[in-house]
Amino acid sequence: MLHRPLHPSERRSFFLFGARGTGKSALLRSWFTDTPVLWIDLLVAEEEDRYARRPDELSERVEAADPAPDWVVIDEVQKVPKLLDVVHRLIERRGTRFALTASSARKLKRGTADLLAGRAFVHHLYPFTRTELGDLFRLDSALMYGTLPGQHDLQDVEDKRSFLRAYALTYLKEEAWAEQAVRKLGPFRAFLEVAAQSNGELLNFSRIGRDVGVDTKTVQSYFRVLEDTLLGFMLEPFHASVRKRQARAPRFYLFDTGVKRALDRTLTVDLRAGTYAFGRAFEHLVIAEAIRRSHYLQDDYRFSYLRTKDGAEIDLIIERPGRTTALVEIESASRIDESDLRTVRRFQEDMPRSEAFCLCLEPARRKTGGVNVLPWDEGLEALGLGLRPLLAAPPS
Repeated sequence: MLHRPLHPSERRSFFLFGARGTGKSALLRSWFTDTPVLWIDLLVAEEEDRYARRPDELSERVEAADPAPDWVVIDEVQKVPKLLDVVHRLIERRGTRFALTASSARKLKRGTADLLAGRAFVHHLYPFTRTELGDLFRLDSALMYGTLPGQHDLQDVEDKRSFLRAYALTYLKEEAWAEQAVRKLGPFRAFLEVAAQSNGELLNFSRIGRDVGVDTKTVQSYFRVLEDTLLGFMLEPFHASVRKRQARAPRFYLFDTGVKRALDRTLTVDLRAGTYAFGRAFEHLVIAEAIRRSHYLQDDYRFSYLRTKDGAEIDLIIERPGRTTALVEIESASRIDESDLRTVRRFQEDMPRSEAFCLCLEPARRKTGGVNVLPWDEGLEALGLGLRPLLAAPPS
């Protein structure tokens, strides 16, 4: 098993959020091998039904366990949010430690998760990063099929495609429909394809609504479903004013390049270097990788993009506490010329305390005209996003 870059507290309860298939359960099982654990899997229908009917049964099982468990794991706790009342009570009264996984924040936001504020830390797990995969990483595979653990274990291309198609179908059935996140599955299915096609573009909610056949508010609620179920994230426009930051159109990115291609039905389309599609996939991969690393490092970086009225654009702006603001151009070319750097250099001159970067496929780092041109992985490290897989000691 690849070592994941997480190290939860050994003494405090914690949430482990992550989309389905990111390896939350496998990670916890690798940790809790030599310690008494009470494991409750709410993906098992009988377990979910039992605790939905009588949440207090959790307290009874903890009281009756022999030997007393060091930890209680509740897998996919969002399926029975009322259990969090009991979890809160057991933490307060008995000092019981909980590891709570969740692939959706939607029900927890409406439930009682806030009761655990300060009592349970929060961590996130994502598809594999470049660092975790090490020598196993292949750029072409990551661009076409993503880095979810389930597909990464497969060798055959058709198996990878089948896995990703099944993943998209499972999401429709189990996350959106079974949890009643959407009222009508037909428009939402159409929305998912359009959302995937719009990946990385400026969002026009009214246009997407016309394409799907629903109103603007419904489209906005659909995007919230994708965020709540951890299948995507918004990249807001940069501005010094938070109010202005929120007033302009965001960009939306799905959490994995392979899932994006499954949803927009392009899994059988090859990505060829030098094409527009390759460039967009590369940008998607680099931005997702940067945000994953930042969350693992808990560095409080803030990510946005910048676009002016005349169409000049910076792919990624990273506000780094205590450091310069990074202006990042992402180019999939193996040779960068001056025209590729003109825009980022222009903004660097206009923005005090900023530093310009170009993350690309050039083989070696160099600096030209004040812009740091770096191989993309080395560039992420230069940005302060160097990540090392942590052989974390399991909670004890």
